[in-house]
Amino acid sequence: MTEMKNPTTIHSDALAQIKRGAHELLLEEELIHKLDLGRPMRVKAGFDPTAPDLHLGHTVLLNKMRQLQDLGHHALFLIGDFTGMIGDPSGKNTTRPPLSREQVLENAQSYRDQVFKVLDPEKTEIVFNSTWMDKFSAVDLIKLAATHTVAQMLERDDFSKRYKGNQPIAIHEFIYPLVQGYDSVALKADIELGGTDQKFNLLMGRELQKHYGQRAQCVLTMPLLEGLDGINKMSKSLGNYIGITDTPQEMFGKLMSISDTLMWRYLELLSFRSLSEIAGWRVEVEAGRNPRDIKVLLAQEIVTRFHTRQAAETALIEFEARFRQGVLPDDMPEATVSASGGSIAVPQLLKQAGLVEGTSEAMRMIQQGAVKLDGERVSDKAAVVQAGRVVVAQVGKRKFARITVL
Repeated sequence: MTEMKNPTTIHSDALAQIKRGAHELLLEEELIHKLDLGRPMRVKAGFDPTAPDLHLGHTVLLNKMRQLQDLGHHALFLIGDFTGMIGDPSGKNTTRPPLSREQVLENAQSYRDQVFKVLDPEKTEIVFNSTWMDKFSAVDLIKLAATHTVAQMLERDDFSKRYKGNQPIAIHEFIYPLVQGYDSVALKADIELGGTDQKFNLLMGRELQKHYGQRAQCVLTMPLLEGLDGINKMSKSLGNYIGITDTPQEMFGKLMSISDTLMWRYLELLSFRSLSEIAGWRVEVEAGRNPRDIKVLLAQEIVTRFHTRQAAETALIEFEARFRQGVLPDDMPEATVSASGGSIAVPQLLKQAGLVEGTSEAMRMIQQGAVKLDGERVSDKAAVVQAGRVVVAQVGKRKFARITVL
């Protein structure tokens, strides 16, 4: 009798790739069964077009979709033009204001222009949930709402907190997770990707697929990428982001400014390098290799992905020219400073970081042209640095610090 191979063994490499960097997979045995069917899975990820620009935090999901595409699966990039007009709290304690149809369509087009910097256009289907939701009648929507109770909705963490805190919850907000879940029914999704803050909505898709007689989708949640400060989620509003439309020089410099610890997190979630290669780099760093060398490789990879290889090489040359003039120390001290009101004046920044004894000395050094931030000379004594940024500061020829502004 021929020995049957264990499906887990057959798909171990694919599973390792799918689970790379993921926070949670529900349920692994179901995913193995789907892989064992031998057909491309329908991989869904939804984006509400609430902002026109993508940053590297958004690409954590896009990278995972690309990995699944490379494994032969079909990507469904869902633009929530219908749900974008509802407004989703997404973990916030207040109602997110809904967008107009014009805003939604404008932002949706921007998404379409940017996502193919990561995804394979030949294996990607861009879909809009207005395609099926605009056809919903009032009766259809009431029937959808009848699938869940208010008590079930209050299991969602942000709804629960607002209810207990006597903060208002509009009825239409309960519709949002129901519509997102129904999207999985309409698309017959096999697996849905989302951030950890979307778990409730992703599980809603599983429940509604069961209700409508479909095989339930698997759920893969991805962690929320920390921004340049290494603490808060990457966010444009916090200023701790790297935009995928940043110039090559901006992108390269920001990536070089991250801490040595955060570098490994970015490699796991943003790099397409193999896990074995990254593990090898860890061993080399532990044996004495300068982590800056690895950071350069990461920065070049990311800049190449969103620009060109030549742009990455040029960015490296310009970065070296700016910083090596001051000969950056390998053991550069790190400091954290507090910004009240969302920003901090450069003289105060230098004082809190211990690079000068007082603000008067800082202003004198600025006047003398002896202060640089990220390799650029500071000439304005009133210059400020926004909270959420990480900057490399230099005072004179020998004083350096990598400063995180909170």
